[in-house]
Amino acid sequence: MAPDRLLVALDVESLADAEGLLARLDGVVTGCKIGTQLFTAAGPAAVEMARKRGFRVFLDLKFHDIPNTVAGATRETARLGVFMLDVHASGGVAMMRAAAEAATRAAQDFAVPRPLVLGVTVLTSLDRRALQQEVGVAVSVDAHVLHLADRARAAGLDGCVASPREIGPLRLALGPDWVIVTPGIRSSPRTDDQTRVATPRQARDAGADYVVVGRPITAAPDPAAAAREILSRLA
Repeated sequence: MAPDRLLVALDVESLADAEGLLARLDGVVTGCKIGTQLFTAAGPAAVEMARKRGFRVFLDLKFHDIPNTVAGATRETARLGVFMLDVHASGGVAMMRAAAEAATRAAQDFAVPRPLVLGVTVLTSLDRRALQQEVGVAVSVDAHVLHLADRARAAGLDGCVASPREIGPLRLALGPDWVIVTPGIRSSPRTDDQTRVATPRQARDAGADYVVVGRPITAAPDPAAAAREILSRLA
């Protein structure tokens, strides 16, 4: 897995914090993930800052709304020049199709590369008990992930976000061209608020295309050294 497959999650409080972190990671990694915390704090300026520093941006806002609203949000996201964005696959085929089509039109209208559009399957904080008792989904996590990913492909999406534990079944069912982005990466197989986790090497061996890593890098005393260590396990 090449270094550009590692995306550092900029889950920090301010634009200054994000810029300082990217300055320390410059030359080590090439991509980052901007999620709801930083985007709520700084807005599109966070994407602009990261892109100006030469980082590719995965904008992880997990759109989940009626198709027209998601299409509009996808269009504005593509305008920012991100290389990847996501929507909740549980929003249904019509919503996901609207996002895929909006990304294609926006790329043409704004003369930018079309971003990859991913479907978020089951959050890594959910285990089987929570999925069944709290969300009301009776099947196993693996089965539900595969169902949502299949619906995402039917809608024209490019890939999905899933935990490391579902990579193998997804790859087998959806083939080598389906893009799989994997959060829940930990240096050791412990858990915190994420329950379905794996080490970098486990994710690599299972067939992840991209891994998203946050706290093992951002909370480290030396983020660059932590990123290099994870890259060595992905090599």
